[in-house]
Amino acid sequence: MSTTKEKSIVADISLAPEGHLKIDWVKAHMPVLNRIREQFEKEQPFKGLKVVICLHLEAKTAYLAKVVQAGGAEVTITGSNPLSTQDDVCAALVEDGITVFAKYNPNPAEYKELIIKALETKPDLIIDDGGDLVTILHSERRDLLEGLRGGAEETTTGIVRLKALEKDGTLNFPMVAVNDAFCKYLFDNRYGTGQSVWDGINRTTNLVVAGKTVVVVGYGWCGKGVAMRAKGLGANVIVTEIDAIKAVEAHMDGFAVMPMIEAAKQGDFFVTVTGNRDVIRKEHYEVMKDGAILSNAGHFDVEVNKPELEALSSGKRTVRRNIEEYQLKDGRKFYLLAEGRLVNLAAGDGHPAEIMDMTFALQAMSLKYVNDNYESIGSKVVNVPYELDEQVARFKLESLGAGIDKLTDEQKSYLDSWEEH
Repeated sequence: MSTTKEKSIVADISLAPEGHLKIDWVKAHMPVLNRIREQFEKEQPFKGLKVVICLHLEAKTAYLAKVVQAGGAEVTITGSNPLSTQDDVCAALVEDGITVFAKYNPNPAEYKELIIKALETKPDLIIDDGGDLVTILHSERRDLLEGLRGGAEETTTGIVRLKALEKDGTLNFPMVAVNDAFCKYLFDNRYGTGQSVWDGINRTTNLVVAGKTVVVVGYGWCGKGVAMRAKGLGANVIVTEIDAIKAVEAHMDGFAVMPMIEAAKQGDFFVTVTGNRDVIRKEHYEVMKDGAILSNAGHFDVEVNKPELEALSSGKRTVRRNIEEYQLKDGRKFYLLAEGRLVNLAAGDGHPAEIMDMTFALQAMSLKYVNDNYESIGSKVVNVPYELDEQVARFKLESLGAGIDKLTDEQKSYLDSWEEH
C-alpha cells in the first residue's frame, strides 16, 4: 500500500518543518475548531470515508484538513488558486498522513490536473471553494460522481455556480452553502476580507493609504469590510455598485457612490469584490490616473480585464514581488497586484486565524451534517442549519470568556402570544 508521500505531488517535502510551525501557530488561535476536533476524535463521524478538500492551501486550511482527518476520514487536499498554495504547508500535511496534490504557481494545465488527481481518489464527501471540484465532476469527469454523498461550498462564486447547476436540474448531490451562513458572511467576508485585503496590499506595495482615494467595486459583505478598513487607514473611499439598495447603504455608511466611469478618474487604489467579470475594463483604463494600483479580492482573476489592459500597453515588467507594471502607450503606468488574483491570499496569508476558526468550524460541521442527511436532502443546494450556525457562535463566545442572557419562561410566553401586551 502506497504512503501519502508516494502518492502526493508537492514542490519540496523538505519544507515540512516550516509548514508544521505555521500549522501549530494557527491551531493555537483556533479554539472553536479545536473543540470540534475533540468531538470528532470521540465520535469518528467520517470513519472509513474519503474526503477531498479544495481550498486556498495555507496553514488554516491545513488545520481544517487535520480536524476532518481526526474524525476518521482519509483526506486528500488540493489548492483552489495557483498563487495561494504554500509549499511548506503542503509538505507538512504529507508528513501528517494527508495526500496532497498542490504546489505554488502551477501553469493552468498543471493546476487543473492536480484537482483531477485529487478527485480520482473517488471521495465520499467534498469541501469546495469556488466550485472547481463540482464543475469538473459535472463536466469532464462524470465517471467520478458515483458514490459521492455531497459536500460544502466555501464562497460566493462557488454558490453562484452551484445554484446554476441546481436551476438546470443537473446537480448530482447535495451541497451546503457555507458562505451564506451568518457566521461566515458577517465575520469572514466582512472582517476577514477587510483586514486581509489591506494586509496584502500594504505588504506588497509598501505605500501609504492615508489621504489616497480608494475605489471599492462592489458593496456586498466583502466590499463593506474592504471599505471600512480603507476608511480606518485614512483613505477617501468611493463605492461603485449595480444594486441600488447596496448603493444607498454605502452612502449611509459615509462613502461616495458613483458609476465606475467616474470613480476611475479619481482612484489611487482599486479593489474589486464583485464575483463578476470585467468590472474594470478598457473604458476605465482610458480615464485612470497615472500610477493607479489595481487589485482584486474576488475568487477568479477575471474582475480586472487583463487582456484589454495588455492591449493598451506597450510593455510590462515585474517591479516588486506580486506587482506588474503596465506601461501604457500614452506614457501612463498602472500597477496590477498578484496578477489580478485574490490579493489577500496571493499576496498575503489570507484571513486572520481567529476569523477562519469560525468559518472552518462551519465547514467541518456542515460536512458532518451532509454526511448524516445526504439521502433526505437530495440533489440541491441547502443552507447551513441555524442551530449549527448558532453553535459556532456560542463556542466562539465561550472561547472569548463572554456570555449571553437567556429568556425567562415569562418572556418566552410573551413572545409566543398574540394576546399578551
